[in-house]
Amino acid sequence: MTTARIDARFAALKAEGRAAFVAYIMAGDPDYSLGLEILKGLPAAGADLIEVGFPFSDPMAEGPPIQRAALRALDKGMTLTRTLEMIAAFRAGDQVTPIILMGYANPLINRGLSVFARDAAAAGADGLIAVDIPPEEADSLADLLDAEQLSLLLLSTPTSDDARLKVIQRRTSGFAYYVSVAGVTGVKQADAATVAPQVERVRRASGLPVAVGFGIRTPEQAAAVARVADGVVVGSALVDEIAQAVEMNEDVTLRVLSKVNSLAKAVRSARVGQTTV
Repeated sequence: MTTARIDARFAALKAEGRAAFVAYIMAGDPDYSLGLEILKGLPAAGADLIEVGFPFSDPMAEGPPIQRAALRALDKGMTLTRTLEMIAAFRAGDQVTPIILMGYANPLINRGLSVFARDAAAAGADGLIAVDIPPEEADSLADLLDAEQLSLLLLSTPTSDDARLKVIQRRTSGFAYYVSVAGVTGVKQADAATVAPQVERVRRASGLPVAVGFGIRTPEQAAAVARVADGVVVGSALVDEIAQAVEMNEDVTLRVLSKVNSLAKAVRSARVGQTTV
């Protein structure tokens, strides 16, 4: 039962009194082999959950870093099929780390929603964030994912009022994803003081752990958010490390995993000596 991995991970972290560190990478960035090497190294570097983007040519919620990552992956021939192959290869050696696919509706519809749900479950995914599917239109997808025991995670934002939160959380499972800033990824910075009351509001509406993403780039920012949320998601800062390592002809895997490690350590130590959420 794939959704059990998400529940088990958040339950274990709650018992430890700390937030989850959620690392995002784009599948196939900078190429399939290195992307798989990075993916396999993320748990040991400190990632508690992993988001894997599947590349798309028009990622409307993404800022320049993830846009460029998608283009790098597409240029190397990455597809949704190869993304699922990458997850299956990861899952062959790791049966416990939850993996959430993140992307856009076009590739899913092109594949067929029922086929995608079946194939994602077979590959070992645990859930899906479909950024551009509105919650009012998510029922058919949610039903197909439910049938395969996969979680659908719909995004809450600073503009989501209480009525909207009820609609969003009605079909959300696994954990609630709160977008900390109005805008695209990798541009604005998250402010923990502003995020804290919103996390509480989303937690009350959903009854689920709340992970916060968008606008978190540094260990200091990650630690501040980890004190008020159940999970901290970092993506743009990691794909930037990949891009810079390629540009400077450095060891890509070593560089990005070092960044993951510094962020994960900040999240793990954020609540030491403090009352837990």
